[in-house]
Amino acid sequence: MISRRDMLKGAAASGLWLTAGRRASLFEQSGQPTGERLAPYVDPFIGTGGHGHTFPGASLPSGMVQLSPDSGKQGWDWCAGYHYTDTAIAGFSHTHLSGTGIGDLCDILVTPTLAGADMPADVTSPFSHDREKASAGYYSVDLQAFDIKAEMTATRRVGVHRYAFRRPAAGRQPALVFDLGFAINSDAPVDTQITMEGPTTISGFRISKGWAADQRVYFVARFSSAVQSWLLGSEGEYTAERRQVQAKKARGLFRFTLRPGEPLLVKVAISSVSVEGARKNLDREMSGWEFDAVRRDAEEAWERKLQRVRIETPDKARKTVFYTAMYHALLAPTVFCDVDRAYRGADGKVQTSALFQNHTVFSLWDTFRALHPLLTVIQAERVDDLVQSMMAFYREGGLLPVWSLWGNETNTMVGYHAVPVIVDAVMKGLTTASRGDVLDAVKKSALQDARGLKWLKPPETRGYIPADQEVESVSKTLEYAFDDWCISQLAGKLERTADRRFFEARAGTYKNLFDPSTGFMRGRMSDGSWKTPFSPKFSQHRQDEYTEGNGWQYTWSVMHDVRGLMGLVGGPDAFVKKIDELFDQPSVVEGTNASPDISGLIGQYAHGNEPSHHIAYLYGYAGAPWKAASRVNQILTSLYSTGPEGLCGNEDCGQMSAWYLFSAMGFYPVNPAEGVYVIGTPHLDKVSIDIGGQRTFDIDAAGLSPVNRHITAATLNGKPLDRCWITHADIAAGGSLKFTMGAEPNRAWASGPDAAPPSQTPR
Repeated sequence: MISRRDMLKGAAASGLWLTAGRRASLFEQSGQPTGERLAPYVDPFIGTGGHGHTFPGASLPSGMVQLSPDSGKQGWDWCAGYHYTDTAIAGFSHTHLSGTGIGDLCDILVTPTLAGADMPADVTSPFSHDREKASAGYYSVDLQAFDIKAEMTATRRVGVHRYAFRRPAAGRQPALVFDLGFAINSDAPVDTQITMEGPTTISGFRISKGWAADQRVYFVARFSSAVQSWLLGSEGEYTAERRQVQAKKARGLFRFTLRPGEPLLVKVAISSVSVEGARKNLDREMSGWEFDAVRRDAEEAWERKLQRVRIETPDKARKTVFYTAMYHALLAPTVFCDVDRAYRGADGKVQTSALFQNHTVFSLWDTFRALHPLLTVIQAERVDDLVQSMMAFYREGGLLPVWSLWGNETNTMVGYHAVPVIVDAVMKGLTTASRGDVLDAVKKSALQDARGLKWLKPPETRGYIPADQEVESVSKTLEYAFDDWCISQLAGKLERTADRRFFEARAGTYKNLFDPSTGFMRGRMSDGSWKTPFSPKFSQHRQDEYTEGNGWQYTWSVMHDVRGLMGLVGGPDAFVKKIDELFDQPSVVEGTNASPDISGLIGQYAHGNEPSHHIAYLYGYAGAPWKAASRVNQILTSLYSTGPEGLCGNEDCGQMSAWYLFSAMGFYPVNPAEGVYVIGTPHLDKVSIDIGGQRTFDIDAAGLSPVNRHITAATLNGKPLDRCWITHADIAAGGSLKFTMGAEPNRAWASGPDAAPPSQTPR
């Protein structure tokens, strides 16, 4: 019997995934061995320095558990609990966010120590990076305070610890401290509990309020050795007389007697539902004690995902950057259900679905741009779970998610960017969600009164959001216009003419904010006048017309109608000149409270934040794709590297990495809901993408070298390609894209009027 998941992987309803036979990949054709392991190229430390905000700990692809070290420091660069500049570790917690700009999670902190009779006030230990290791699914560090080697690995819902206590201390025993009061940044515990269930098992919960307003984590922990004695309590008062403590900041100390050389293993399962849910997760996923076997399984899980894209390049550092980017791109969204499919819904109630695995951590303002389109290429079989999770969030909470975190709506950032993700999946035939239900859901998000939307519908219709009525008015107007274009496309597919026309008209509202006298999108007042004073370099974080950006960066945010924007700017030549000016401007952002997210600057292009990510590819719309190639190569080579500071800005749950992956392969989804990929320049000699059904899409950059960076010609499936874009259907059917590379650009290639990618405004 063929399952629904098998059907989605092998033959989507759109027919794009149907093709006969199997194409041999380029690597098989060229004779290169196909058995090279890829997981060793993953370096989880990339992005842990600078402002990358990644974590180095152990997790599975989309794993519910992210078991990683925390330093206990607070602040923007500790949003993931750890920063490479740290010199001390407070412990190891089981939930983390990868590359976000707000800190939360870091739940259920466990710290090994050598303990005396009392609860230690501080168990933080110094450490050194030369005695710290991280790889796909594994982390280890030596804690120098008592010479304890700490190792971490994980299953999907269970964190597995192994501690070696290598130096005895007089009057002290090997011990673990469970600290449920530990918190970072905006997070704060509300109610916590630890229960001593038996000699080898404890359980409890942590309810907290922070970025996620009502986050509930239940846990069950088992030890490989019996607890010899314990202390339970909170905030300075601890006793060995009780077996349970419930308080705002519960803490427990558990002492063990170990034979010389005997490690202490700990298994911690988590659940959003209940202690019994955590127990089921533990019993199902981690019944034994084979740490090394779990570590191998974790690495193999990553290896299988990484094998979806095989690359050829003589540059090993480039391979490290590529496969670490793929690793980061597959960490989130994360599974958010127990082994029995139970999860805590957006309404706070326990829900269960037998049809999909619920997911959370939808950083949609970031990830709608490239991460979700990437998943439709390299993890098509997973897309339906993500769509169904967002639709479940809508049914439970009344609206599609904006930025959902552990069943909570954070309402972080602007737009309603679940819309392009879901519409893209519908158009590509990668979801079983009812199209009618989807249209109802996306319209519900678009027809609110909140978040400035009342100004885009009767009776308040202005055709833009007034800057004197709503902060971040320019960004909101532009991003809503794109989302509305997506709705119009879905409505058109369903032959809902009135809806199509309404949202198509709203998709054109971006034009109302373009000021021809300055050449920028800028704030407009309720009476139609322009907000003054105006500087395109000005950014005042979350208080001005733009969201984490300025006029230079946001003027280009018309992904659905680049041709229409080009007309406003003055035509192709003026458009190319203005993009050049963007990159050639001084890299100075004005404003006393400028957003720290405006980083990775090349002129006023800010690659460290998402609104800029598509801009380099816009040259192709104006007949100058060779200029796109130069700019994309500049970004790839100057703003991504190995080492802790290898990311120029927040990783943002995979978006920064997804940009790199697409761009290194040679193309990028400027309009992420259109099924079109605009060609920039390849960064790898060969790429073979496993798209399922024994098919591959192969990319060959013949003659690529540090000198030969320009596309001089291209073929698609052996036929000349004289346009600077390909479609999702081209990739999904399996085939080959071949570039001929040269030292000088061929300015005639893909430069004609018919070679440009599609836009809402017709040619």
